[in-house]
Amino acid sequence: MIGLIFGETSFPKEILKKIKKRKKRYLIIDLTRSKLFKKEKNSYSVSIGQFGRIIKILKENNIKRVLFAGRVKKPNLTKLRLDLKGIYYMPRIIKKSKLGDAAILKEIIKILNQERIKTISSLTYNPELTLKKGNYSKIKPNNDDNVDINKAIKTLNKLGKFTFSQGTIVRDEKVIAIEGKGGTQEMLMRCKSKKFKKRGVLVKFPKKKQDLRIDLPTVGFKTLTQCKSAGIKGIVLKSNQNIFLEKRKCISFANKNKMFITVK
Repeated sequence: MIGLIFGETSFPKEILKKIKKRKKRYLIIDLTRSKLFKKEKNSYSVSIGQFGRIIKILKENNIKRVLFAGRVKKPNLTKLRLDLKGIYYMPRIIKKSKLGDAAILKEIIKILNQERIKTISSLTYNPELTLKKGNYSKIKPNNDDNVDINKAIKTLNKLGKFTFSQGTIVRDEKVIAIEGKGGTQEMLMRCKSKKFKKRGVLVKFPKKKQDLRIDLPTVGFKTLTQCKSAGIKGIVLKSNQNIFLEKRKCISFANKNKMFITVK
């Protein structure tokens, strides 16, 4: 039996579909605030501060492997329900949360490892959701686009202290925005533009020293529509280190709007 530790976003739903299709036995630890998985069998809605309960549920069901998917947001300390292990571990979580959402997951993985529960890749059951090197749209980056792409990649590589940043936008060799704690959507909202059309790139690469089992850069249809609103011409991802949702819909949209989707 596999333990599924699910947060927000649509990625967990894709994993669950595949696991059901393959008739795998599973148990869900639902960390979402809106209890997205409450109707699923073997689903437990748990506060992030209830480490004792999480570990107890996993061990009582003989879960030795877990898979993380979805975003776990920084906990609201005033509303957090803590059990004894939560009180013990929470200072570590709070400290790491200052580095972004992914740091919270990494610390939870360390805690589970101490309890002899192994974490596997979020793509274990859905390898089709990652893209390999190549161009996936009819339009390909031209020379000017490639200059912007290289600038964006160099910018991300230099972001040592911004450990939560997975993306940046570059237009005309200028860094327009760098992803903050609000994520890619918030960054794209800040870049909305009627002045620019089909200029600039969004590059999304994993963070430095990222645990590639979790929190890979994720792109979906909403990302493409927001890129269009921001006047961005294309998206660039890193080979086998991304999650690409609604693939057909995204590629069709890119082709229709003369945008490119490229994987380095």
